[in-house]
Amino acid sequence: MELSRLGRALGECWVAGHEQDETDHIVKSAGRVLRILELFDVLKREALVSEVSELLDLPQSSTSVLLRSLVVMGYLSYNAPTRAFAPTTRVALLGSWVNGPLLSDGPLIRLMHRLNVRTGQAVVLAVRNHVWSQYIHVVQATSPVRLYVVKGSRRPLACSATGLTLISDLPDSEIKRIGIRYNAEPQEVDLKVPVSQLIERVQAVRSNGYAFQHDTVTPGAGVVAMRLPQFEMTEEQLSIGLAAPTDILRENKDAFVLALHEEIAAHLTGPVVEPSLRLDTAMASSFTDSTRRDCALAAL
Repeated sequence: MELSRLGRALGECWVAGHEQDETDHIVKSAGRVLRILELFDVLKREALVSEVSELLDLPQSSTSVLLRSLVVMGYLSYNAPTRAFAPTTRVALLGSWVNGPLLSDGPLIRLMHRLNVRTGQAVVLAVRNHVWSQYIHVVQATSPVRLYVVKGSRRPLACSATGLTLISDLPDSEIKRIGIRYNAEPQEVDLKVPVSQLIERVQAVRSNGYAFQHDTVTPGAGVVAMRLPQFEMTEEQLSIGLAAPTDILRENKDAFVLALHEEIAAHLTGPVVEPSLRLDTAMASSFTDSTRRDCALAAL
């Protein structure tokens, strides 16, 4: 997905995502169809053939055929006066049965919205996808200076906050294999991670209970993340993180960690706070007050 074009289409100045997709191991037409549906999920509005073609860097003729095929199948609607396409309710119902109690206005979605309200920053939900951490859901930031995170974006397990939390429960031998594979393969961002450094980072996550990475994949921005408790209804391991400009993350890291821990405990595991994450509550209160003042100024 072409990020600069997407930013203009969304009216966002700062967009974080990935521009390259792995195409060697997928059927081209199947991949294009899913990318089209994911694009509509990002845009949240109807779009012309030319816009879809431009944003996904696809041939316009092929894009037109795919969009009209999805109309015939009932997954898209076509607005003749505007010549634009939009998803139908049938798309919304796809997969609604998967982890419905957890995701469909369940505790996990409420957790993400609560963190968003409390911090004003983007909240990402990540799952492991081979050697990647992939953002499967995003609640966008509301603060005036914000980072827009594209849902579906991937980050390497070896050098991302969500990735480090997702592999923190693996044996060191498996983590070493992940590091060796990451360093051996070409990456969108040319950032090598020595295996010894990767092990140190994972050990820090195990000790601290969270991961903090910045200025790696997206210059000037980063994520502080925690692994979520395992859910009975799914075997997937999930991680949740706050994505923001680096300066905001550094200034409020302790308050963000406290917010993550308290909200996870309140929504998913109960109200108990782990002793290992005792933080200055006065600092958190100060952060909350400053956030309220910023919101009030923004409203003016």
